[in-house]
Amino acid sequence: MSAPSSSTRAEWHARLFPHGIPPLWCPLLTHYRDDGSLDRDRITAHLRHLAPHVKGFLIPGSTGDGWEMADEEIRELLDFIAPEMKRLGVHLLIGVLKTDASTAKRVVQETAARFGQSAFTLCPPKGADVPQATIRTALADILSLGLPTALYQLPQVTQNEILPETLADLAAQFPNFILFKDTSGVDRVANSGQNLGGVFLVRGAEGSYANWLKSGGGPYDGFLLSTANCFGRELHQVIELLKSGRRDEAQRLSNRLSMVVKEVFALVAGLSDGNAFANANKAMDHLFAHGPGAADVTPPRLHAGSRLPVEVIRQTGATLERHGFLPLRGYLG
Repeated sequence: MSAPSSSTRAEWHARLFPHGIPPLWCPLLTHYRDDGSLDRDRITAHLRHLAPHVKGFLIPGSTGDGWEMADEEIRELLDFIAPEMKRLGVHLLIGVLKTDASTAKRVVQETAARFGQSAFTLCPPKGADVPQATIRTALADILSLGLPTALYQLPQVTQNEILPETLADLAAQFPNFILFKDTSGVDRVANSGQNLGGVFLVRGAEGSYANWLKSGGGPYDGFLLSTANCFGRELHQVIELLKSGRRDEAQRLSNRLSMVVKEVFALVAGLSDGNAFANANKAMDHLFAHGPGAADVTPPRLHAGSRLPVEVIRQTGATLERHGFLPLRGYLG
């Protein structure tokens, strides 16, 4: 979807999100069959489980193996999941996670021809020594395509950050810059006081959830969290509790979530394949999908071909149970 260059950011938001921008987004996990092909049934079941509580999805994000998947895999994933998302009435941000700006632009153009109704998410070009002027030029070149675009701060991969002044400059020039996600954990942009002209700010770092939303006194409009794959209902509850002024209840739930997430992320810290976001959430989702007997079900496959260790599944189950989050029955029935 493109719009006249004269459209304001508010008009972009209204056109894309007629019922308002969802405050909770999820970088959906990608599930695989034994042979490494996409497990469409499993992905769809997971999406349907989340859809009542999560109304926006980034596909593929880092949690969904977006940095590892081949372009052909991503096209296959989007081809089958986009129609299902439309049926469910949820929103799609297409992740174009490329470390090279020219490659990212090419993929955006190719994907727009196939999924023109969707918005795109991209990162700055990779490199610890990339000057801000180069980052700005690269992102402006893609924004100038006139497509609805979200920018993604992920220094864990790109080795750099888009500075607040650079983002403010881009926001002033490009009303199709609609959303900014920050997973850095240092929140430099949100805390900068820079005028971003209504760009919707979502936090991607985990923990202390109740403290970060504007409704709780923080600087963000919403969340785009890996753990929405597993705690979509609970994170939605935190958001609703804050909106209704019930901050103490929101804080208590937030504290429980923060503790369990910290512990599960520690369980996968030493794994050589995948990334912590994907691995921790695949472990927890396995429990939510299969329930207390999940350790007896073959562990989920990672993109690299290995599987999560059974002991990680067992310890994850124990952690969820200890904090009161282990379901009595899995959503796969």
